[in-house]
Amino acid sequence: MKEINAKGLACPAPVLHTKAAMEEGNADSLKVIVDNEASMENVIRFFESKTYTTSVERQGGCFAVTGRLEIAAGRTIAEQAGKKEYEGDIENKKIMVMCGTDRLGSGDDELGLKLMASFLTTLGEMGPELWRLVFVNNGVKLTTNESKVLYALQEYAKNGLKIMVCGTCLTYFDLLEKKQVGETTNMLDIVTSMQVADKVINL
Repeated sequence: MKEINAKGLACPAPVLHTKAAMEEGNADSLKVIVDNEASMENVIRFFESKTYTTSVERQGGCFAVTGRLEIAAGRTIAEQAGKKEYEGDIENKKIMVMCGTDRLGSGDDELGLKLMASFLTTLGEMGPELWRLVFVNNGVKLTTNESKVLYALQEYAKNGLKIMVCGTCLTYFDLLEKKQVGETTNMLDIVTSMQVADKVINL
C-alpha cells in the first residue's frame, strides 16, 4: 500500500497528491495522512468519486484515510481511477453560481445582507439549469446554523442541487463544525466545476 504524507498541506494539495498517485498506476490501495478534518473530508470524497472504498483511522492529531479500489471487469486501475465525477451531467445546460461574500453589492452592509438573502431564496427560479452553488471566503457563513437563508439552501439540497462549501474557508473562520448544508470541498473540485459549467456567475 502506498502512503502519502500530506500533513501540513493546505487544500487542495492533499487531494492533488492523491490524484497524482492514482494516475501513476497500480494504486489499488492508498493511505493518505492529513492533519485536519477539512482535508480528511476532501480526500474521502475524492476517493469515493473514483469508486474507492474508504476507512479512516485517528492517529494522534492526524487522520489516516485509506482508499481501496475494486476494479470493474475489463478495466485497468488507471482507467477506473480516471473516472470523471461529472460525466453524467452532459445533456442539461449547467449554470454554476459562486458566492464569495455573504452580502450583495457594496454601500450599506445591512442592505447587502437583505439583498443576498433575497437573491438566494429566488435563485431556484433558474430551474434545472442551476447546477452548482459554491460558497467561498465570507460566503461560507451563509451555510452555517446562524444563516438567515439556511432553510432555503437546505431545500435546494433536498431537491438535488449540489452545494459546495470551501473547506479552507470554513477552517479559517472556525466554522467547520457549524456548517449545516452542502459538502465540504476544495479548490480542485471548484476549478473542475468551473471547467464543466456552461456559465459561471460570480458574486
